[in-house]
Amino acid sequence: MLSTLIWRPLQRLIDFMSGSATGGLVLMGTAALAMVVANSPLAGAYEHALHVELGPLSVLHWINDGLMAVFFLLVGLEIKREFVDGELSSPRLRILPGLGALGGMVVPAVIYLAFNGAHPESRNGWAIPSATDIAFALGVAALLGSRVPTSLKAFLAALAIIDDLGAVVIIALFYTPDLQLGYLLASLGVIVLMAGLNRAGVRKLSPYLVAGAVLWGLVHASGVHATLAGVATALCIPLRDEHGRPPSDGDCSHSPLLQLEHALHRLVPVLVLPLFGFANAGISFAGLGAEQWLAPTTLGVGLGLAAGKVLGVFGAAWLAIKAGWAELPPQASHGQLFATAWLCGIGFTMSLFIGMLAFPNHPELQDEAKLGILAGSLLAGTIGAVIFAVVPRRSS
Repeated sequence: MLSTLIWRPLQRLIDFMSGSATGGLVLMGTAALAMVVANSPLAGAYEHALHVELGPLSVLHWINDGLMAVFFLLVGLEIKREFVDGELSSPRLRILPGLGALGGMVVPAVIYLAFNGAHPESRNGWAIPSATDIAFALGVAALLGSRVPTSLKAFLAALAIIDDLGAVVIIALFYTPDLQLGYLLASLGVIVLMAGLNRAGVRKLSPYLVAGAVLWGLVHASGVHATLAGVATALCIPLRDEHGRPPSDGDCSHSPLLQLEHALHRLVPVLVLPLFGFANAGISFAGLGAEQWLAPTTLGVGLGLAAGKVLGVFGAAWLAIKAGWAELPPQASHGQLFATAWLCGIGFTMSLFIGMLAFPNHPELQDEAKLGILAGSLLAGTIGAVIFAVVPRRSS
């Protein structure tokens, strides 16, 4: 009886917190708390706690390399589901969000390099403003309610998933400084094993999760960022049942992928992303002046998110619609599509993550990147929300 009295309210709280709107608010709250703590008398204890060693890694590394692998596992599950049986399952459906995501990655990178191309120490951060934060962006869209048509929420989710896929490729190709070939080959062997389990019709999750944990250790030792083990594991987990049938609406009991995705959708917004935000968003504003706010890294990241994303996403989508390659999402106006492009400029989680990889030995550049991420994301989200409040809901 006592366990029931405790567990049911806890379940309801978890369900509430893992909703798209509330999950975004929780992430915003933990990021804000980190900044408050970093500018309080607790700042020293905060920094010390993050660098306490727990076995082979510090607390910060366990969060960024370990817990974030769980986030990337969820990203990989969403990518596979959408491309196999979801909103991105046909080439026609992929065109609009795909081109929007491509424009939204290229233009911010170009803007960043316009400020940092001549600075070798900061040039490596070109990918920081190229990422959209799916939790934040969908959270803002959910808070706006019926002002954002369902079709545009689906477009935003699809674009963010393709954007995440692009970020995974970028991390693998450009942010892997040293490779240990033996561990890398062993990692590929584990991936082949998991793919073989899928082909053999194994539908229990436990063998994949055990193999995924082994893969994480091998990938970490190989020099490739360990979070990519989460994506590789996700792509090997079966979506369909043993007869090759897709899951029916509302029934995920025969789909290992949907079972795991459902469980992680309850865990990641409540635990993983808030811990990541709290551990990485803390920045001290003491001594910050015009030099930091106007630094090439800060301007490149901030303007890349606030201006580059909207130019790239809306520009590519508008051209695709005008050329007849794709159609405007149903029940949406061009003004609402423009507002959605602004929401794509919210780049918190993945941008912070790439910033950490881009400047591992330059904390001052990491702080400048954080300033740009916070300022650019806040500006983009605010402008997007204002536009949704004033634009007509349909094309004329």
